[in-house]
Amino acid sequence: MEKLHILWTSNDKDTFKNMISMYSINSVKSGWWDAVNIIIWGGSSKLAGEDEDVQKELQKMIASGVTIEACKACADKYKASQTLTDLGVEVKYMSKLTGYIKGDDKMLTI
Repeated sequence: MEKLHILWTSNDKDTFKNMISMYSINSVKSGWWDAVNIIIWGGSSKLAGEDEDVQKELQKMIASGVTIEACKACADKYKASQTLTDLGVEVKYMSKLTGYIKGDDKMLTI
């Protein structure tokens, strides 16, 4: 199974909409990857927790089959944990990031 993890650390909305969201949805839809997982980390936690357009796009991504996780420490720092959870994002401590990096899955960092 070919799986792609996209580590999203940028708080830039254009990058989110025109790369992360667009690529992940099209990847699932077109079968470029068997699975796509977004990891919300750092400044992206703040953007996702505060911006309604980004939140709607996250819901669209989940509906398309993209899985989304968020670093709980980051989300808590920006007071975004409950908002992200309500959107359907799995908010948890991301100690498994090292496993993703060392594993056979592909990792893209933005």
